[in-house]
Amino acid sequence: MRNPPRPLADSMLRLIWKEQRISRAEIARHTELARSTVSGVVGTLLRTGLVAEVGPGVSSGGRRPIMIEFQDGAHSILGVDMGANHVAVALTDLRGHVLTWHKRNHGVREDPGGTRALIAELCDACLADAPAGDVSLLGIGVGVPSPVHPGEPGRLSPAVLPAWEGRTGFEVLEKRYRAPLFMDNDANLGALAERWWGAGRGIPDFAYVKVSTGVGSGHVVGGEIYRGATGVAGEIGHMAIDPHGDPCICGLRGCLATLVGGVALVARARKRLADHPDSLLAGTEISLDSIEDAALAGDALALELVREAAGHLGVALAGMLNLLNPSMVILGGGLSRLGEVLLEPIRETVRRHSLVSSLAASEIRTSELGPRTVAVGAATLVLEAALADPRIFPSQAHPEPR
Repeated sequence: MRNPPRPLADSMLRLIWKEQRISRAEIARHTELARSTVSGVVGTLLRTGLVAEVGPGVSSGGRRPIMIEFQDGAHSILGVDMGANHVAVALTDLRGHVLTWHKRNHGVREDPGGTRALIAELCDACLADAPAGDVSLLGIGVGVPSPVHPGEPGRLSPAVLPAWEGRTGFEVLEKRYRAPLFMDNDANLGALAERWWGAGRGIPDFAYVKVSTGVGSGHVVGGEIYRGATGVAGEIGHMAIDPHGDPCICGLRGCLATLVGGVALVARARKRLADHPDSLLAGTEISLDSIEDAALAGDALALELVREAAGHLGVALAGMLNLLNPSMVILGGGLSRLGEVLLEPIRETVRRHSLVSSLAASEIRTSELGPRTVAVGAATLVLEAALADPRIFPSQAHPEPR
């Protein structure tokens, strides 16, 4: 059989990926195609290396069917989490499994050149550590701490990352690894990761809220990431909570990020240390991590800071529940590892500030994916694009129809 029309082969590839292992007869039932057509398309897909015959399955009467399995290890994907103060890179397979992982703290906001060099260094380290040795790279996904305009996917917000002057400079990564690069806001990618692999699986409407150096949220509406008209949907960190509060990097005052973000918590901890001389934070280099560690150990100052942050965050989440009515709110980022220490005061605040009906529909919980969420989401962005348009797979793995 000559190569089938691309839409037919593409849709069948997506079906095999979704089912993971399936017989030709089952494909025919799913697609309502003739078995001869299915066999021809499967033959073409087998030549790509993306699927393979893996032996007989269970018989429902008659001969045992030969099973077709999607090859999750056929290619790998680099997912980059570029935070305000760190870079993390995950190498995943085509099923979202993390193969290798590297992270390093770095002043991303102030050092564009050093950040690009560090991203390349950590990507190289992940590829070098890959268990299979030589890696066929499908693409690179990058999560950035900035809104990303759908019509200008390579630009960054000058207000949020002024030293970057609106440019990513990530073209060098595409050239270095000879692979396509995709980019989105970090909270959006956290939501994408939770939708595909985490607590948001099977949930069409939920919010992912990332609390780290700053605060951001990604929203899944009707099963899709909602980005808004110009890509700034979900910038909950720049919701003005106190118009007379401290100035924010965005130019406003009293934004949620100035009350809840890591920079604010560290500054508040230093200011209050004199009143808490026995705190575990006394005499240490205070960071968001050390505040979290102290809170988990029951330190009074750290718990006071967390409860205050939870109160401010709860007010913002209550407003979001009233406005969007998601069925779940998933908290990610650094503070999420506090678990119930953070969740209990948030839920209490939300109960006092939201409509009964919107609260009843929502569960507030922490991420299942932990600190790798955004990097995995960045890799998933590439996978999502390739499954939507399999021409993204390397050409030798997806021959053009004649």
